[in-house]
Amino acid sequence: MEAPGLYGGATMHPVPLVHTTRGYADTGYTTENVHMGSVAVVDAGGKLLWYAGDPDFLTFTRSALKPFQALPFLLSDGTARMGLTSGELALMCASHSAEEKHLQVVQSILSKTGLDETHLACGCQVPLYYDSMGVTPPVQAWRSVHHNCSGKHSGFLAWCRLHGVPTSGYVQRDHPLQQAIRRTLAAAVGVPESAMPVGMDGCSAPNYALPLSTLAQLFARLASGSKDPVLGPAMGELYQAMTRFPDLVSGEGRCDLAYMRAGEGDWVSKVGADAVQTIGVRSAGLGIAIKIADGGVRALHVATCSVLDQLGLLGLEQRAQLESFRQPLIKNARGMTVGDVRAVLQLQPA
Repeated sequence: MEAPGLYGGATMHPVPLVHTTRGYADTGYTTENVHMGSVAVVDAGGKLLWYAGDPDFLTFTRSALKPFQALPFLLSDGTARMGLTSGELALMCASHSAEEKHLQVVQSILSKTGLDETHLACGCQVPLYYDSMGVTPPVQAWRSVHHNCSGKHSGFLAWCRLHGVPTSGYVQRDHPLQQAIRRTLAAAVGVPESAMPVGMDGCSAPNYALPLSTLAQLFARLASGSKDPVLGPAMGELYQAMTRFPDLVSGEGRCDLAYMRAGEGDWVSKVGADAVQTIGVRSAGLGIAIKIADGGVRALHVATCSVLDQLGLLGLEQRAQLESFRQPLIKNARGMTVGDVRAVLQLQPA
């Protein structure tokens, strides 16, 4: 599968990461589906340490990019100049569930910019809360503030107000905000702006594709926080916000909240749509990036837990906290167990 773009193009060579099975407890279970993918584990300097499949697979970062889309705002001393709190910064990095606390923080950011939710250009969606909690959503007209990216977009609008540029069209590629994000990201990863393939994300903002190993390095650097040699103060702000307020970055029943709670302030985590997961581990100096080739989210959490386990990061308490993600059962309409989702990946040393 050819993907033109960064470094002249990349070919994905995924390997089996996760199987789903079907059978009976007394006769055993047989593999039914195979989810392919790739994993990259690197240090903050970008050295590849462990991998599975293609560690340089060119993948759209999706919502894993959110902390770094906030960099232009932070590099302009935006939190202090706009009077934003660390919790409000956390929500700017979020794929939130539209719980009441999330909506209140979005409204607070907008209020401090002198704008309201009618300025949000992210579109509308059913809040992620209902799917994550297994609850049927009510029938109602959802607003832009309920979109999981409304925190990021409120931060976009804050940057516009900070720099006195029009808020209209702020998601367009030629808008000064989006040009600043692209320029800052390219500088952070050390490539020309023209080398980063661009696509439109689900919230209508530009999104960029990076090699999986490069994305992993960004999260290793994020985990290093203020020690990052280039973006230290900004990375420090991001790390502190996300690890202090993981419930604002994510939501109840969601993977990022579970990983950051299990990491107890040592892990910074961000999931992306179509099965992208990133985690930075401060104590180990590691960045992890995982991509499931078919975009299957049910395989992503199982693969992530397996990677954390193989890296020696899961003790008994962490395993217990992440049990619902590690090897979930597959049940039929009567609630009977018919199989499970299990990891088969094996990390290889680089």
